[in-house]
Amino acid sequence: MKNSVKIIPLGGVRESGKNLYAVEINNGIYVLDCGLKYPENDMLGIDVVIPDFTYLRENKEKIIGVFLSNSDMDSIGALPYFVSEFDVPVFGSKLTIEMAKYEVKNNERSKKFNNFNVINEKSEILFDDVIVTFFKTSHSVPDSMGISLAVEEGQIVYTGDFKFDPALRNGFATDYSSIAKVGNKKVIALLADSQNADNPFPMANEIQASQYIFDTFEDSKSRVIVAANSANLLRIQQVFDAAAKSERKVFVGKHLDAKVKLAIDSGYINVAEDLLIEDIEELRKLESDEIVVLETNPVSEPIKLVQRMAAQQQKDINIEPGDVVLIVTSPSPAMDNSMAKTDDMVYQADGTVKVISNDLNVSDHASAEDIQMLISLLKPQYFIPVSGEYMMMNESKRAATNMGVDEDKILILSKGETIEYDGAKFHHGNAVEAGNTMIDGIGVGDIGNIVLRDRKVLSEDGIFIVVVTIDRKKKIIISRPKITSRGFIYVKSNKDLMNEAAEIVSKTIQLNLDNKEFDWSHLKQSVREKISHFLFDKTKRRPVILPVIMEVNQHHKKKRPQK
Repeated sequence: MKNSVKIIPLGGVRESGKNLYAVEINNGIYVLDCGLKYPENDMLGIDVVIPDFTYLRENKEKIIGVFLSNSDMDSIGALPYFVSEFDVPVFGSKLTIEMAKYEVKNNERSKKFNNFNVINEKSEILFDDVIVTFFKTSHSVPDSMGISLAVEEGQIVYTGDFKFDPALRNGFATDYSSIAKVGNKKVIALLADSQNADNPFPMANEIQASQYIFDTFEDSKSRVIVAANSANLLRIQQVFDAAAKSERKVFVGKHLDAKVKLAIDSGYINVAEDLLIEDIEELRKLESDEIVVLETNPVSEPIKLVQRMAAQQQKDINIEPGDVVLIVTSPSPAMDNSMAKTDDMVYQADGTVKVISNDLNVSDHASAEDIQMLISLLKPQYFIPVSGEYMMMNESKRAATNMGVDEDKILILSKGETIEYDGAKFHHGNAVEAGNTMIDGIGVGDIGNIVLRDRKVLSEDGIFIVVVTIDRKKKIIISRPKITSRGFIYVKSNKDLMNEAAEIVSKTIQLNLDNKEFDWSHLKQSVREKISHFLFDKTKRRPVILPVIMEVNQHHKKKRPQK
């Protein structure tokens, strides 16, 4: 009997991060990754962004499980929010599951969830109509896996984040023979990482990256302060190796990033004996050329720590003349301004800055050449670029086209777009609801575009508050409008503007009081509109207008605020 196969990206396409791909086979949904992304600059106050689970919520009874490719936050970050709603098994490699458990147990919503299942590259999970297998890939974290879902018609293969680098060893190495074996059977669809497909230059291998870090340690006659993304365990391993080889100690303080510590305790990061120092007093006994200070945090946090050190605001260690700051985190384009500010601050503190990505073309993701090699190994019927902005996905398409893949067999999808396999080819089905769910503090999905718009306006033009007391029965204004503003204008220098605004408010309110059809909402809206037009005419700015109308009954001496 022919199997019904649908592929639905609910995240991870036309964006970087937030990977979540639903593969629906007959009456079962196989969820590939469950990641988050960090907010863009205009998402003011948002902590993280996760996929919209609406479609999965509507088909809750169909979900077979979640299959994780690696332990990066763009693959596991949304898992706590997912498993708080869906009690389904979660599958992943040993380290991936350890990291996933850490995230889930540290979230109040999901801490009771415990349906985790460890797999490896030899695992084969048999369901009624699907066989799920795995193959080892290389990424910035060890124990990364590609995933294959096999049905009678062929395989749907998902790479997760990957790259090819024969120099990598141990838990970071790719199993090329396993990938070739997958390619020996029919692959009907290949979902492949595209985040580095737009990089036109030859990639440096990790031997070169390791040597770069070691040379920096060897050539520096002073302390080296390393800023690293805690998710890039490969780079942190290289820092430890280079420090041991150059006979330096690594100061990590008493608050080594929990995930780095977990990787060390699990044996995925090897640390030479007595290499790490936690006690600041022990550090002060060493010469400057014997010290590496490691600052690890997610995403942009290491850069912010360096800025505080340059500004002499850290408690124990600040940048001293002669210090070398080595940034081994590859910054995103959105961090360009922050990186420039960091450089300037470090140099003002008489330090110097080296950025690995300025001197070497390094990435944790597949280049166009890697994508072409993958296609040659797997020979997919259809190629589907995922995990990247549109430009990256389009460059991935170009790489596939140059390999001879027909353009009509390369599908660049949008979130919520559905493709269905009829046994011979894919065609487009009905789209499903998909988008962003924004997390702000403990709030999940309670921040929408209107709230973000208001935050943006507040950040740009400030707020203008009008407080007035009225007696509705007597149809009079009891007290002259009191006006305050924040982030709009300097009040003491603009008294005439404030007085004129107060007059407009008084006239607007009196007109509403005189109206037989008095309505509170209409009154407040009238004040907003009149003041908004006035302020824009005078200042070309549009602050948030907040009218606070107080009602008083002078016979009973009671006030009732109307906000």
